[in-house]
Amino acid sequence: MNIKSILLGSAAALVAVTGARAADAVVMVEPEPVEYVRVCDVYGTGFFYIPGTETCLKISGYVRMRLEAADEQFNTDPDDGGDDDYNFKTRTRARIDFDAREETELGTLRAKIRVQATNNSLSGDGTGNTGDGEFTAPEAYIQLGGLTIGYLDSTWSHNDGGIEDGLLTDSTFSPGDFTANRISYTYAANGFSGTLAVEDDGDGDFTPDVIAKLAYTGGFGGAYIMGVFDEDSRDVSGSREFTDGNGVTGINGFFTDELDVLTTDSESDETAFALMGGILLENLIAEDSALKINGTYAFDPTIYTAVFDVFGYLGGNTFDGDLNSGFISSEFQIDASYSQSFGDLSVGLGGFYGETFDVVADVNPFGALADIEEVGSFEYYGGVVNVGYDITSNFSVLGEVTYRDVDAPSGFDDFEQVGGFLEFKRSF
Repeated sequence: MNIKSILLGSAAALVAVTGARAADAVVMVEPEPVEYVRVCDVYGTGFFYIPGTETCLKISGYVRMRLEAADEQFNTDPDDGGDDDYNFKTRTRARIDFDAREETELGTLRAKIRVQATNNSLSGDGTGNTGDGEFTAPEAYIQLGGLTIGYLDSTWSHNDGGIEDGLLTDSTFSPGDFTANRISYTYAANGFSGTLAVEDDGDGDFTPDVIAKLAYTGGFGGAYIMGVFDEDSRDVSGSREFTDGNGVTGINGFFTDELDVLTTDSESDETAFALMGGILLENLIAEDSALKINGTYAFDPTIYTAVFDVFGYLGGNTFDGDLNSGFISSEFQIDASYSQSFGDLSVGLGGFYGETFDVVADVNPFGALADIEEVGSFEYYGGVVNVGYDITSNFSVLGEVTYRDVDAPSGFDDFEQVGGFLEFKRSF
């Protein structure tokens, strides 16, 4: 064997080994494309597709802190008649909204959940901090087309049809501003809409309250009118009765354990009916302006015309008296408000006037059995003004001052209050 044969054999062996290794080499598989979160612009900004579905989801909310103050007549922290008889507290709230939507053959299918918690520096009776606020769900409902099912603002105070009641300020002073479990349907066409709702009034029977609303929205703004049939107006003083938790408090030398929305006729009907209407005029006076007028009239006492922003704050001081009056029902109320934006700056102001139904009180001045006395009606009025400024994107500050005045029947002291807050808010 010569050198040439050895070299040729070695080269052939090397080629064979290299070919065998090439046959056994690992082939890298191309990875499947990753489905990144896609923007869903069908329902506006902030929505994205949940991966693997056609459902669009929006997560939004805010964190805000308020510095709140109220003067002597309405606070719950008396100082034995000292000069500094006022109430100051801080309040922080965290809110998150989850809004899921998708298109179906029956229209847009939506689910909305709102979760929030609020911490107050005062417990409400001057005893100290309330600690961590518990989370609540003030909104949890389903919508399919015009159908709404779940828990949210009553149709009486909600923007079904694109317009709602109340002042154009943070403090709305709306009659009957509360939430309810309800089923409603809204049909809309060419700016017009009609809503019919049945709502659980919490009185334990099968019969619901019924609300009907007609609305129109267009280039000028909008207008609405609606009526409510309250199937059991006694829920004002029954299942929804406001109490102070202590049984009695003093009123001008009297004592009361309730001051309910009752007519002087104890045989009066249990049902109630009320009407409300309003008009919103946008850009009428100036660009980025809004003027709003609302009116409410009740044929019978009902929770749907109770103005919680007025009567829910009366007489917090033990030495001034406590009317236990959160659900006093108005016979009528009229209010007007105006808002104007100047770029990052906004201002709003409004006023209201109303009168309640005649009410009765259980008075017990000397520990004897309670005696029912007719005390007449209340007249009330007030106003609110605020100024807001957008410091930067999604961060704003708002200051608001309110005034309430209640002229009580003869034998009771009148009430008035000046209060307000300064708010810092980060939205997302």
